[in-house]
Amino acid sequence: MAELINAHGVKPGNAIIFEGAACIVKSIDISKTGKHGASKCRIEAEGVLDGKKKMIMVPGHERFEAPDIDKRRGQVMAVAGDNASVMDLESFENFDIPIAEEVKADIREGTQIEYWVVMGTKIIKRITGQQ
Repeated sequence: MAELINAHGVKPGNAIIFEGAACIVKSIDISKTGKHGASKCRIEAEGVLDGKKKMIMVPGHERFEAPDIDKRRGQVMAVAGDNASVMDLESFENFDIPIAEEVKADIREGTQIEYWVVMGTKIIKRITGQQ
């Protein structure tokens, strides 16, 4: 079971699930409680998989699930179009993964990468070294 976080306990850099998508919180503004209501939280977040910005306005007691993000290292074995064949450097498992636009120019055979497994989907986050 995923961990639950109250909206007023979310901090920038935390990962939350909003509308079924994993997001990284960029900023949070919490309004003070009023005479007749609870505090409100305005959360700005960015989708981990799609990079889309999201604006969330919820009561402070609203709860979010925190997704499991597994950060791993791999080595590119081959590049074919928009996909890379990657070998995990710990388990030696081989798999294909789409190449993100921001790293496409620097990916080639032998490149070491950091990839994330987010809610069952693998994404390349950054390049850690060249061979």
